[in-house]
Amino acid sequence: MNAPVVTVREDCTLEEAANVMLERRIGCLPVVNDRDEICGIVTESDFAAREKGIPFSLYRFPQVFGHWMPKQGVERIYEAARNMRVSEIMTRNVVSVTADDSVEPLLEKMLSSRFHRIPVVDGKMLVGIATRHSLLNIMCSRLPAPVR
Repeated sequence: MNAPVVTVREDCTLEEAANVMLERRIGCLPVVNDRDEICGIVTESDFAAREKGIPFSLYRFPQVFGHWMPKQGVERIYEAARNMRVSEIMTRNVVSVTADDSVEPLLEKMLSSRFHRIPVVDGKMLVGIATRHSLLNIMCSRLPAPVR
């Protein structure tokens, strides 16, 4: 597990969050509320276009930040999104493990959710983040250890 964890507040702008991720070279940011409780997570995938089905159609079309992406409109969408709040795009149902969990629940959650990073919590308080890189460290230490 990596600790301390770089976080952002839910009222942080997408531009601020993107800058933190770029400066720190990290792929996700847990989002905390004013009580420092984890309330969401934003990943670099949240900034990318996702293919969505057009309602009542078999066609699929890219969407960014909830906006349909026209061929010439990507920069316009990103420009408008710079002032959006992290709370508008973050994943609210955060998949997490506790610091006392063994590696098995972590692996199960990573595999079933296809997430590469899983927050480690104590109640609602963020204490670390487990990554696929964390699993390499566990394997190389040859110790059956808790997530931390």
